[in-house]
Amino acid sequence: MRILHLHHRYWPGVGGGEAYLQEFSARLVADGHDVTVATSDALDPSAHWDPQAARVSDKESRHRGVRVLRFPLRHLPGSPFTYSLWRYHLFYHLSPVLPVNTALRLSRYTPWVPDLWRWVNETDERFDLIGGMAVLYEPFVAAGHHLATRLGVPSVVFPLTHLGSSTKPGGDSVSRYYTMRHQLSLVQRADRVLAITESERRYYGERGVPLSRISVVSPGVDPTPPVIGDAAGFRARHGLTGPIVAFLATMLPDKGATTVVAAVAALWARGVSVELVMAGNSVPAFDAFLAAQPQSVRARVRVLGVVSEQEKYDLLAAADLQAMPSRTDSFGIVYLEAWLAGKPVIGAQAWAMDEVISDGVDGLLVPFGDPKSLADAIAALLADPERRAAMGAAGRAKVLARYTWDHTYPLVRDAYERLTRSR
Repeated sequence: MRILHLHHRYWPGVGGGEAYLQEFSARLVADGHDVTVATSDALDPSAHWDPQAARVSDKESRHRGVRVLRFPLRHLPGSPFTYSLWRYHLFYHLSPVLPVNTALRLSRYTPWVPDLWRWVNETDERFDLIGGMAVLYEPFVAAGHHLATRLGVPSVVFPLTHLGSSTKPGGDSVSRYYTMRHQLSLVQRADRVLAITESERRYYGERGVPLSRISVVSPGVDPTPPVIGDAAGFRARHGLTGPIVAFLATMLPDKGATTVVAAVAALWARGVSVELVMAGNSVPAFDAFLAAQPQSVRARVRVLGVVSEQEKYDLLAAADLQAMPSRTDSFGIVYLEAWLAGKPVIGAQAWAMDEVISDGVDGLLVPFGDPKSLADAIAALLADPERRAAMGAAGRAKVLARYTWDHTYPLVRDAYERLTRSR
């Protein structure tokens, strides 16, 4: 098969969706298929709206056998303010009443990748199947659907829908950016939908997508990490002696970054000995939040930024638990990585998270945005080493039984082969 995947960001960009797409794209190549990824030139996620953010310079490259085509991001005058204004006012307020095709056309400016659209309109390359990932960045999914229609080949969508933490899926202010009518239309038009959880499958089934067209394909990890974590070396490098809470994600408030800081600060005020180490892309909102904290808190929070694979696994080896109480994760590969290291996790009570984390068995679930509940959960785990060990072991067993790439990749491959055979 000749396969085209479209995603808003790709290697060397770091993120859950990026890791998911990278792994099964590379495995398709290893199975003898030809895979191209069309993406933006964003290195930092904020490059989609911020002209000053870091970019990748190569227009075309190969990584693990996958051809990567990068199309430059453009920005409306006045961005990032203009991007936010366009995205918020146009789509949050007007998308319920705009005709779907009008909303799809206007959404091409957030993010704006005009060269990608020129390419899908003009390319004479042939593909047997086209897959688009992440409806939050719908111009990439829409471009893939457009080219699939033009070529008369099957289209696949991986929505990666964040369903939020309200009483109904898609009911809070953040999840509405993933569940707008024009985004839903892209999922409805796909020949196959590969959901990441059963909750996501049900969500689209209740909105008119036949369940026979939706499969659940969760992410995975390699059962043997590429590097061995060095707990003692990590502690020595960073001068850490107490128990460690690890946060590994983009430092967005909606991913629980500010809640984790507030919870650990509350533990410090109680006299609890604990270290907080945070790794991942920072964002202005988190930087401003941290700058507003007392010096006694700022001095103790260790923000590492984006780290190497070795440093990530060193941190997981050294940590006593991993906390990412997020409402904007459709799954959370970082939980699998923590479990593989034998560590318990703490997540938020958000839609689909109870499918990933078995509360009280391999981790804990706390209300989103509730520092006190999170602090109590951290303190309870730190006070009970046997419980931590049992939860970590249960998580590791679950990963090895259900969430390795060897388990999940064949589901993608088989879905692709069935689609192309049917055509």
